[in-house]
Amino acid sequence: MTSKSIQTTNRYVQELAITSDEALSLDELPKRAVVFGGGYIAVEFASIWKGLGATVDLFYRKELPLRGFDDEMRAVVTKNLEGRGINLHPQTNLIELIKTDCGIKVVTDHGDELIADAVLFATGRLPNSKRLNLEAVGVELDKTGAVKVDEYSRTNIPSIWAVGDVTNRMNLTPVALMEGTCFSKTVFGGEPSKPDYSNIPCAVFSIPPLSVVGLSEEQAIEQANGDVLIFTSTFNPMKNTISGRQERTIMKLVVDAETDKVVGASMCGPDAPEIMQGIAVALKCGATKAQFDSTVGIHPSAAEEFVTMRTVSRRVTACGKSKSNLE
Repeated sequence: MTSKSIQTTNRYVQELAITSDEALSLDELPKRAVVFGGGYIAVEFASIWKGLGATVDLFYRKELPLRGFDDEMRAVVTKNLEGRGINLHPQTNLIELIKTDCGIKVVTDHGDELIADAVLFATGRLPNSKRLNLEAVGVELDKTGAVKVDEYSRTNIPSIWAVGDVTNRMNLTPVALMEGTCFSKTVFGGEPSKPDYSNIPCAVFSIPPLSVVGLSEEQAIEQANGDVLIFTSTFNPMKNTISGRQERTIMKLVVDAETDKVVGASMCGPDAPEIMQGIAVALKCGATKAQFDSTVGIHPSAAEEFVTMRTVSRRVTACGKSKSNLE
């Protein structure tokens, strides 16, 4: 029997746990899987393994998974994960893994124990810059090892540029492509170009998926000078009528009350990423709620809900205090 403490070294993770890299090349599907983390990768792999028939336990340190996303949407995703049969362990840390004849014993900071065939660590990554020997030429790194760049992706050494996750700006593949395109225009096209990080859509491919663009309700309230209007719609997809699955779709629009500009949109439900890609174009163009309302919906479709939400669900002041719809 071998025991390894979580807090030891990275070598320990390689011995008794895996990352998302190894999870994609396992020789066989684990029947009992433990996922540690509350971000994209953790939620997605928990959904994948559960969908393939494994027993899945998801551990995360916060009260809800997907920190940084809209709190209302986080709660919906959590409920959906539970509805799919994933065992959730909020506010829980793993303190020890023990290799046994029956599998890997997982011990939590609450004193609970369970046996797993695979333990996936999905608690974040650091920029992979150590092997580049950048210090030798004087390229500045931050405390995480990320390459420091200016708004054009140039480092402090004029001839060296960096794009993508190694700069630790917004770690998404399409964003890295945008940064690379801007770099190419700047250096080779004679057209100085800065990456634009406003209104970048993203998705968490849980089952069903979550997709967002713009500001969350919490971010909008924090940044607002005046009131924020929240429009929501929730319904049971038609296909669930036959299957009987209790998994409601929820949509949300966040609107600046003073300008009527839609500053955020989110959806959790089937085809959310496909729908949100189109909504992202509207936000990029600075669409107002009046323009959403004047757009004719495609019926019957889920997406039409985004242009038929006419009643304010709540009005929130800049300090975060809700008002009634009549005020």
